[in-house]
Formats: sequence, C-alpha cells, structure tokens
Amino acid sequence: MSFLRRRKPKVSNPEPQIDEDDDEKEKRKRKQTAEKKRHKWSCIDSCCWLIGFICSTWWFLLFMYNAMPASFPQYVTEAITGPLPDPPGVKLKKEGLEAKHPVVFVPGIVTGGLELWEGHQCAEGLFRKRLWGGTFGDLYKRPLCWVEHMSLDNETGLDCPGIRIRPVSGLVAADYFAPGYFVWAVLIANLARIGYEEKTMYMAAYDWRLSFQNTEVRDQSLSRIKSNIELMVATNGGKKVVVIPHSMGALYFLHFMKWVEAPTPMGGGGGSDWCSKHIKAVMNIGGPFLGVPKAVAGLFSIEAKDIAVARSFAPGVLDKDVFGLQTLQHLMRMTRTWDSTMSMIPKGGDTIWGGLDWSPEGFYNCSAKKLKNDSPHTTGQNRKRNNGSKAGVNYGRIVSFGKHAAELHSSEIERIDFRDAIKGNNLANTSDCDVWTEYHEMGVGGVQAVADYKVYTAGSILDLLHFVAPKLMERGGAHFSHGIAENLEDPKYEHYKYWSNPLETKLPNAPDMEIYSMYGVGIPTERAYVYKLTPPAECYIPFQIDASADGGNEDSCLKGGVFSVDGDETVPILSSGFMCAKAWRGKTRFNPSGIRTYIREYDHAPPANLLEGRGTQSGAHVDILGNFALIEDVIRVAAGATGEELGGDRLHSDIFEWSEEIDLQF
Repeated sequence: MSFLRRRKPKVSNPEPQIDEDDDEKEKRKRKQTAEKKRHKWSCIDSCCWLIGFICSTWWFLLFMYNAMPASFPQYVTEAITGPLPDPPGVKLKKEGLEAKHPVVFVPGIVTGGLELWEGHQCAEGLFRKRLWGGTFGDLYKRPLCWVEHMSLDNETGLDCPGIRIRPVSGLVAADYFAPGYFVWAVLIANLARIGYEEKTMYMAAYDWRLSFQNTEVRDQSLSRIKSNIELMVATNGGKKVVVIPHSMGALYFLHFMKWVEAPTPMGGGGGSDWCSKHIKAVMNIGGPFLGVPKAVAGLFSIEAKDIAVARSFAPGVLDKDVFGLQTLQHLMRMTRTWDSTMSMIPKGGDTIWGGLDWSPEGFYNCSAKKLKNDSPHTTGQNRKRNNGSKAGVNYGRIVSFGKHAAELHSSEIERIDFRDAIKGNNLANTSDCDVWTEYHEMGVGGVQAVADYKVYTAGSILDLLHFVAPKLMERGGAHFSHGIAENLEDPKYEHYKYWSNPLETKLPNAPDMEIYSMYGVGIPTERAYVYKLTPPAECYIPFQIDASADGGNEDSCLKGGVFSVDGDETVPILSSGFMCAKAWRGKTRFNPSGIRTYIREYDHAPPANLLEGRGTQSGAHVDILGNFALIEDVIRVAAGATGEELGGDRLHSDIFEWSEEIDLQF
C-alpha cells in the first residue's frame, strides 16, 4: 500500500498583503503576550486543581479508613493471612521488659517538620504553620512562594533576608511526615508499651537544610541536644542514653560526638570523656556513612530513578509547557541552597566506591535469590574482583554518558578533560526563565565538555560538581569533607568540616559504648547512572538520566538508566555497613578505644496485602522504622541488653566480603 500526500489546494487570485503599521504590530504583540500569560495561569490552575483533587481523594480515603472500627482492618487481614503477631512492645512487656535507658531520636534529611516564623507578604497567614511536613497544602496553593521560603541564601547558606523557618520541636516534629505516613510514630508507640513517655524520649530536631555546624551557629541545636541528654541522664538515675539516628541523622550525630568533646568556641566543651559518661549505645538506622550516589544525581540533574521513570512514561510532564512553571529548575535552585546535601556525596573516592574497571561489590548478580540467614558467618555470591571483565556491572562508574561508556573497558574510552573548559554564552534565550540556575552560565561548550569526559568515578565526582554547581560546592567545602585521612593526628582534623566524615575523624574515647549499623537489604538501590544530553531549549537542564538505557533482560542491574545494587532503596549496603564491618571493627585508627560495633541487617519483605499498610518486615529506608524485628532490637537495648545479648551480627548480605575488597589502612 502506498501513502499519498494530500495536495494543498490552490488559491486563486490571492489578495495582496498589506504591511501592518507599528500600532497594529504592537497590538498583536500585546495580544500574544496576554494570551501566553492566560495560558500559563490556566496551566497553573489546572495543575493546582489536579493536585487538590488528588489530595482531596487521599483525605477522603483516609477519613473512611479512620472511620472504620479500629479492629476492622486487623479482622480482614487476619481473615486473609491468619493471626497477626503481637507488636514488639506488647510482646516484650509480656516478657517483663521495662523502660530503663532514656532514648534520643535523631531524624534524617526531609523527615523533620519545618515551620514559618517570619516571611514575605506572599506567606501572609502562615505564621507557625508547617511549610515542610504535614499536609503540604501551601505547596500547591502558592508554589513559588513556598519555594522562595524553603530556599536558603545562596551566598551564606543561612536564612534569606526577611525569612525565618525553624524546626518543629517535640516528638511531633517527626512522628509523622504527613497524615497517615509514619516516620518515628510506630517506634515511639512500641516504646511507650514498656513504660516510656515524653520525659524519657527526646526528638533531637534540627533544620536539616543547614550544614551541621550552622545548626549550632543559627539555632544552637547541638547545644540543645547536649543539654537535653545531660538532663535525661541526671533525672533518670545516671542511666546513659540510647541514641537512635536515622538516615542523615547518623552523620549529624557523628558530627555531634566530635563537637561535644571539642573545646569552645568551635565545640561544646564537654571534654574527651563526655560520650563515655552519657551514651550507652548509638543505634544507626539506614546511616549513609559513606554517602549515596543518589545525592549526585539529585545535585547534578535534580533526578533520581522515580523521576527518570516518570519522564519516560510521560515526557514533558515536569516541563514548562505542561505545568506553566519550570518545575525542576525551581527545585534545583532550591535544593542547591541546602548545604546538608553535601554531607551525602560519596566519601572516600575510588578507594571506597571503585574505579573505572572495578568496584567492591564485584560484578554483582542482580538475579541472585538470597536466602534468609541470621548467621554472623554468612558467605556471599560476589566475592571475586574481576577486573576488565565485560560480563557484569562495574559500579565504580557512578556517572556514564551513554550506555556504551558504562560497559567498555577503560582502555577503549576516549575522554576529554572538562576541568579547563571555558564557560560562557548562554545555552538559550533566558529572558523568559522563571528561575536562574547555574547551567545558564555554562554555555554550550561547558555542557559538551562535561559529556565528553564520558565517565565519572567517585574520585572525579567532586570536580564535576564544582564545575556545574560552584556556589554550593564553595559553601559546602567549608563545612564538609569527602576524603580519607592519611594521619588522623594532624591538627587540621580538629576542624569541624571533618567531623561528619567517618574516614577523616576518630570515634570518641568510650570503650564501653556500642555502635550499631542497622539497615534493610534485598531492595534494588541506586548505585550508578547512564546520562544523556538533552536537546537545547529555553531554560533547560542540559543533563538527564537516559531512561531508555536498559540491560536487555529481566535480571539486568541496568533498568531505566539506573544501575542498582543491594540496599534499602536509598542507601547501598556498602555505605551503611562498611564502617561497622571493617573500619570501626576492633581497635583501629578510626576507633582507637575499641568501641564494640555490630551489624544488624533486615531482609525486606513487602506487605502481604494493602491492609498491612507499609508492612511489618519492610527493609525500605523509611518504612524500616516500622519493622518489628528492628523495633524489638531497639527496645531490648533500651531496656538494658547488649549487642552480644542480641546475638551479635545479623547478616543477609556480602558486606564482609565486599569490605575485604577495599584497600584501606586501618
């Protein structure tokens, strides 16, 4: 069958064109501008209506769920799956456990509520209302105002003039992130079952957008944590506290332990034995001690796996022509003012994360079925480094431009150094841009230079981010470090910028203290990315995860432009487990007093049905806070148990084998 092109009809006796005078041209231009604005606000109204509809539907379903008798969801679930186990608090109360050690919760990034204390005119009526957490009502009512107030000053990393947003205080700061979405609430409720109450539990809330030292400079958050711990110990018969940091809170508390011992004015002046006197155990949950590759994608292109997938299903859904706003550009401008994100850039360079042709995880088998095994001597499937092989995944290449660059041996890749590339010449006309980003100043040559380097490992990621986000990196470089210390006795490591990097600081002198690394396993977790250049356009972000890049089969580690490895969906096992598996295990230069360390892994099992909510055996990064096995471990330690009494290490992964692949002086 042939396809015929329709012929255009001929026009007979066309009327002669008449030149418009200047007034007519101006009128037409004004009309087009007005029409463009009308279309933009129509899109915004449609977007707000859609978000409002989704939220209203959610609220209705939540109302219906809460309106049911409390026993109804459990009755239906038990009818399907059989009797449910007792919650850990109920079970352990029956065993006779009681509240003993005070408990301190340290929330991570984004899970703590933030409220408005002072704002601009657009925020009228929002005094002491949550701008982060809660219902997020003002995000869809006045999105640009919300972005303006959630952003920090791009020069100082502190408040913008005329804006004061502060952390919510008390347990309510992070018990729920949003209505119906728990963070710490389940753990708090189970602790209450054995006798805990607000005077024996403390939420160490802080503004998670700020650099860690700046939380003390602006809000005295570190001093408040010190004072509250001292008060809890003094009012509970001298019993030391059990500290439970989650996610970035693990890095924040690592910083705190150095700060509290350091002399004033840089530190808290508590002395070298403060931690020994006040802390029984630090039970880190999902701690990104060595950073997360996800942070690189977020800073580089304001993306992660979920956004890349959404774009592949609905191209343009986050772009200006649909929402009427440059959505991702606004988010990039906002998040690049949050200095805390610098704490989660991968630390340790190629030594930890691997190079062009190797990675500690080896060439991981993404299709392997792992069996549950609580033995502390679990053996693994991926123990050999196979340099140069093309038969697997090399996770050392955190960013690759093109699938071929991710797969070729390094000797076959032609790379052009981007560091000396000349920036300049705007990418496109930026006169109609809603928001400025640093990509506007890179120019076509700067963008192409980034792509021509082809492959970035952890050792070159910092240079890449310095090139594309110089303001953030300049501020963050004064507050965070990402290297490996050669000599920890060097006086330079007394500076606070090193305190949250476990590879450039020493644990406190507290031989009776215990440190746990507790995290989920069994969920594909972002480890490396395949990128592509996006076509030049007005106000665009020039780099994008290539969602079309796939490994070619169901068991491939590469899906939608993202290489996955075992982890908790956010933090790879390597980052959560390495310090307690090797660098802190026994007496080392990073742990000179020999603090005992334990690894507790929780194999992920999704909920059996919808009525189970987020499940009681989840290993996901936030949902693990509702994991019954983890909650039981926490309660037992808070009630006085030691790591040995818990059974020592609990393993499902190959973390000890992977740790042996890392050549680091201890």
